[in-house]
Amino acid sequence: MLKARLLRAAGVFVALVGISLAHAPQVCGQGTTAKKPAARRPTYSSTAAQARRARLARAQAAARARQLQEAQTPRFRMDQHGNLVPDIRAEAAIIYNPDTGEILWEENAQNQRSIASITKVMTTLVFLEDSPDLNRAVTIDRNDVRGASITYLRANEQVSLDDVLHLTLIASDNAAARTLARYSSRGPAGFVVRMNEKAAELGLRSTEYHDPSGLSADNVSSAYDMARLIAYAGTDQRMAVIMRTPEFEVSTNRRTVTIHNTNKLVGGDLDVRASKTGFIGKAGYCLATLLQVPDLNQQVAVVILGARSNAGRFWETRHLFNWLTERLKPATK
Repeated sequence: MLKARLLRAAGVFVALVGISLAHAPQVCGQGTTAKKPAARRPTYSSTAAQARRARLARAQAAARARQLQEAQTPRFRMDQHGNLVPDIRAEAAIIYNPDTGEILWEENAQNQRSIASITKVMTTLVFLEDSPDLNRAVTIDRNDVRGASITYLRANEQVSLDDVLHLTLIASDNAAARTLARYSSRGPAGFVVRMNEKAAELGLRSTEYHDPSGLSADNVSSAYDMARLIAYAGTDQRMAVIMRTPEFEVSTNRRTVTIHNTNKLVGGDLDVRASKTGFIGKAGYCLATLLQVPDLNQQVAVVILGARSNAGRFWETRHLFNWLTERLKPATK
């Protein structure tokens, strides 16, 4: 009996010792408790961050350069007759001879599309029908500048109608276009009605206007109609001279500003006789240009609708014009 009790007591003791050892802290060296190494904090380097930003900026610049080079590379394709013809990136385009009415080349030229600020060509034509006094000073209304997106004008400023006309055609100023409509003999509502009447008179069957500035995506036409319109506008020297002016100084009763032509081809190596740009999201980048063919007593209208970029519409126009002049070279010898 005594022996059995001793054995049980010894077993309990051993068990207690095992439990104690299992829960005891581990020791190292001179009885010190071992500690987990602290997590290493990431170090921040402003130099490394600047280097990453520089690499990203270089990569973005290289991508833009590749896109620009691609946009500036003329593309061609074979037509159904086996002729090499331009292959454009824009949604629609045309080369049109206004003297003969001949379409020299076209791509989706009859498709109806939003035309953005090319609208302002018709706005100016309708405004000038009344032979207004362009020296007359007018006051800019708040409604003219409200939501205008692009404008150099400010509410309550006074400016001559001649300067308003230059703002409309050179800088594509939306408030200026609204001002022309408001000061016309018909007023804003009647003015848009007359724009559509004028389009019908000119036989522009795909053309419809809803506002004088082109901010409305419902202002629609075709490349064919806009080629005919820019050619017609080019015969009005009051407009044509303005449309081929690279820059102009506008003066209000408060200040003077210098405006620049939104058509980057104006003032360059091409002989631009009349032109108008346009852009809103639905329309894409648009351009209608009347150009003089070198060494020939001939003009052609080149229209680009729905180009992918601002630069793209100018390069597409140049591409089409260069292709045409190359074709005409043998006839000049």
